[in-house]
Parts: sequence; C-alpha cells; structure tokens
Amino acid sequence: MKSFISTLVSLFFISTLLLSCSKEEDGVYFNDNAEVVNENNITYSSIENEILKLVNNHRTSLGLSTLSTLNIISGVADGHTNYMIEVGGINHDNFSQRSEYLKKQAHAISVGENVAYGFNTAQGVFNGWLNSQAHRNVIENPNYTHFGISTDSDNDNKNYFTQIFIKK
Repeated sequence: MKSFISTLVSLFFISTLLLSCSKEEDGVYFNDNAEVVNENNITYSSIENEILKLVNNHRTSLGLSTLSTLNIISGVADGHTNYMIEVGGINHDNFSQRSEYLKKQAHAISVGENVAYGFNTAQGVFNGWLNSQAHRNVIENPNYTHFGISTDSDNDNKNYFTQIFIKK
C-alpha cells in the first residue's frame, strides 16, 4: 500500500512538473509572438487609404453609412497580416482571439474580417472581395460602424491584406 501511494505521489509530481508551466506549443500565439497588436504609431499607406475609400464609396452607393477608422482595429489587422506572412498563406487563424480582443478593448459588439493575398492594387483586392459573396456580405453589412486595415508584402513582394470591421 505504501509503495502504491508513493507511486501515485510520484506520478502526480511528474505530471504537474511537465504540464503546469508549459505553454501549448501549436505554433499560433495571439498577442505573444506572431500576432502582436500594435496600437501605437498607426499610419496608413496609400493603398490602405484607397481601400478604405473604396469601401466607403461602395457603401454610400448602396445607401449605407460610411465607416470610421479606428487605429486599434488597424493594429489588430496588422498583427494578423504579419502572422499570415510568417506562415506563408492567407487564413482566418485566431479570429476568435482578435474578435474577443476588439470586444474588450474597442467595445465592439460584433466583428467581421476579410483577408486577401497577391493583389497589386487597391481596386484589384476590393473587386476580389466584391466578387466573393462572403466578403461582399462583410463589406455591405449595415450594422458595422468602424473598420481598420493592414497591408504588407512578403519577401517575394506578394501583398497580404487584412481588413476588420466592427459594430460599436
């Protein structure tokens, strides 16, 4: 009986030591390594400004309200754009974490996201989103009030885009 208890205590100690302090190693981290939110010094490139303008012009043409930019949204979008470049492909990985972050930090009620890859112009990526019903639905959602954007290119000069929309 004594050796059985000793074995159980040893197993408990070893499993606690191995599991209690280790981070889950799935290679995806929000606000840690790959998706760092940069809320300071947000500036918009000419292509980003043009995309924002295209979205608002399109919404106006449909009788929808224009959206206001929020730097915090663009900071979150920038973290995801950098993450996509790091992993080498477009995705919506960690969307739930981005959404929760914006709900807490920007007081968002709902969050939507469009991503793209490879387009060379603002008009090109915007047309690509409009030609996809799911992306069009995000752009034309009448409930959204604010948005942000990030674009960057990888080492092969391929452009990555993340645009996030929120309802406040």
